[in-house]
Amino acid sequence: MNRVIGLITCNYASTSMEIANDVRPIASMPFLGRYRLVDFPLSNLVNSGISTVGVIMPFNYRSLIDHLGSGKDWNLDRKSGGLFILPGSAFGTSHTGARFLLRDLISNRPYLERTDAEYVLLSTSNFVYNSDLTELLDQHLESDADITMMTYTTRYNDRDVVGVELEGDRVVKTHNGVQRGDEASLDCFIIKRDLLIDMLDWYSATDYLDLFEALHADYNRVKVCTFHFEGHVASIFSKNSYYLANMELLNPMPANELFTPERSIKTKAHDTAPAKFEIGSKVSNSTISAGCRIRGTVTGSILGRNVIIERGAVVRDSVVMEGCIVKEGSVVEHAIVDRSNVIPAGTELRGTSEEILIQRKNNKRVA
Repeated sequence: MNRVIGLITCNYASTSMEIANDVRPIASMPFLGRYRLVDFPLSNLVNSGISTVGVIMPFNYRSLIDHLGSGKDWNLDRKSGGLFILPGSAFGTSHTGARFLLRDLISNRPYLERTDAEYVLLSTSNFVYNSDLTELLDQHLESDADITMMTYTTRYNDRDVVGVELEGDRVVKTHNGVQRGDEASLDCFIIKRDLLIDMLDWYSATDYLDLFEALHADYNRVKVCTFHFEGHVASIFSKNSYYLANMELLNPMPANELFTPERSIKTKAHDTAPAKFEIGSKVSNSTISAGCRIRGTVTGSILGRNVIIERGAVVRDSVVMEGCIVKEGSVVEHAIVDRSNVIPAGTELRGTSEEILIQRKNNKRVA
């Protein structure tokens, strides 16, 4: 894959991702206690042999840059190629669907021009999956397409996922919003570098659009084909889809599909002590991260690093992020608790399976 460079766009927001927009970008949302969402596209690229990766930053970039650092945890701290932190537009985008914002690509044109790579593989951070992207390149070369887009079959209705309409093997239209069973974009595609640079010139007058929105009238002259991905996919655009994506991985089958020995998901290393389960604690079907101290009861939940569950406290069917303390006698159920929260003794935080409760970092609750 020396012929390919990677580009991950992170400068967008979801209109319904209540726990991401103000304090962190979607790309740096914690996932499954250990990871950030950006780890998945970044690992897919690196595991496929791509050693030059640019990441377009959002306006609230601090947590993302802190996580990525020099790129060493993904073997991208190198003299040739490596990790490139790229500036995003000050305004980014938040309207449904647009995640390959033209003004971000245009402003980072030097990244595309200062390489001799033949292809660019672009991705976002809203999808959790594990793929060998060399298969995408192989099909792209075989089909003689201008663009090859990764697609999957949706399992849920989702207004933020981009649906794909096909005639034969060619894409003829994309649209925002999908129903269960539709063919949809994984927000990942490969394109010849020279063609991408040409397209930035074609659509420079409409730089507020997404690349595929601008391409809407040109599917007859630009051959866009698809590569269908069969593995586990979770789309994350809302609090409910974020919650569901975490909870699904308590099931061994999707977890085994996502986490494979030959393609590990890489993340920032932390020097944290092991989790400790004290006498009287009860834990079942849960993911407990390093540094946790469990004295109470945890069932069907995911705990980030350094979470403390005191005696008599119960956490059930919930996601509790790093550094939280659930005090004695408290109950947390069907909830997402953002990092560094302290749940006072005797408190009850109860959502439902249909309406997940959110405890934000500033202790404000969102139902």
